[in-house]
Amino acid sequence: MTGRQFYDWQTAGGADDVMRMVDALERAELHWCAIGGIAVNHWAAEPMVTRDVDFVVAVDEIDRAVAVLEAVGFKAERHDWSVNFSGRSQVSLQLSTEDFYRDFTSRAVPADVHGILLRVASLEDTLAGKIKAWRTPERRPSKVIKDLGDVARLIETHPELLASLPSDVHKALHR
Repeated sequence: MTGRQFYDWQTAGGADDVMRMVDALERAELHWCAIGGIAVNHWAAEPMVTRDVDFVVAVDEIDRAVAVLEAVGFKAERHDWSVNFSGRSQVSLQLSTEDFYRDFTSRAVPADVHGILLRVASLEDTLAGKIKAWRTPERRPSKVIKDLGDVARLIETHPELLASLPSDVHKALHR
């Protein structure tokens, strides 16, 4: 079974939704990249399936990105810090509108994640995003644990990042 077949099996056809999203954003020539678990899967040694595809676009392109994705059949739902899209699968596409991610698109790199070609945040930005998520107080405990696990996966694959970890993260990883 290929990575893409496994991802499809886990997400009820999610690869098609993700590829449709990527194709729409690329055809519109938007500046974008995947963040969160999908980006971690590119940078970590062992990928894990996630049903969320978190991504960002350049701040001045958010409205256009929403229109582009709606035009290819995604349903949009606006929230305070994101626009969530649903397609035909169990994958949830989450466009973050937080300022924190503003410059991530300028440092994005091409990647193959689960057999899907897309853009992901740089290694350093991916780590910073996971640390930010881990520190967010209103997150569910299960998400906080997953975020710290994602930080650990990145550090295990890229031990050179250990020296750059903030002390609170380092302490949490080495309890």
